[in-house]
Amino acid sequence: MPIPIPIASFVFPIALIIALIAISLKIVPEYQRLVVFFLGRFQIVKNPGLRLVVPGIQQMRRVDLRVITMDVPSQDVISRDNVTVMVNAVLYFRVVDPEKAIIQVEDYYNATSQLAQTTLRSVLGQHELDEMLTERDKMNADLQQIIDKQSDAWGIKVSNVEIKHVDLNENMIRAIAKQAEAERERRAKVIHAEGELQASEKLLAAANVISQNPQALQLRYLQTLNDISNENTTTIVFPLPIETIKAVFDKQPAKQENDPA
Repeated sequence: MPIPIPIASFVFPIALIIALIAISLKIVPEYQRLVVFFLGRFQIVKNPGLRLVVPGIQQMRRVDLRVITMDVPSQDVISRDNVTVMVNAVLYFRVVDPEKAIIQVEDYYNATSQLAQTTLRSVLGQHELDEMLTERDKMNADLQQIIDKQSDAWGIKVSNVEIKHVDLNENMIRAIAKQAEAERERRAKVIHAEGELQASEKLLAAANVISQNPQALQLRYLQTLNDISNENTTTIVFPLPIETIKAVFDKQPAKQENDPA
């Protein structure tokens, strides 16, 4: 049965309005914002919830406010001491101003990535290789500060930058291994020399004590005999004090002078 013309004249506009409203309703999650333009001009940033955006008149761009993890590709870096290394890093950032992130830069993700790559090369190029390997925390802080300052105009907040790998060629790895080995040998020699110095100081102190107390020398002599007797040996050596040996040798020339020819 055909729909009467008067009824159809009401049904089609109502259906069109319902379809337009359905198309205009947008669900915005908690972690997103809608940047809305009215006839090409910025109008408002809409918060999470059910929002109305009129198609054709208003345009929208969704912006994610969650932290983005960006892997910075490996970069050829020439250190201050002319060593070529491959360095890569990871960057953590998020959008804090959706309006700036859409209006001030065409693609904030790509712009941040390029900025991170150039900053990584320029900052690490000011340091020597040893600093790259031992002072990563300082360089991470420098990178984070520089990238965050330059990306602030785009509504980007850089929370952290971490250098992941510093790759060296085989020749440099062997050179570092030799350097580390030489450093270990140097430390071993220093420790050995310090031990010898301390031992000599203790021996000197013991000698001074014994020279001032002859009884201590006798006790040490008896202790040495006791140690020898406890060993499984058939030969026992009786050490003689140096004073006794010296007295014997001092008397021999006198006997020779008194001996008749």
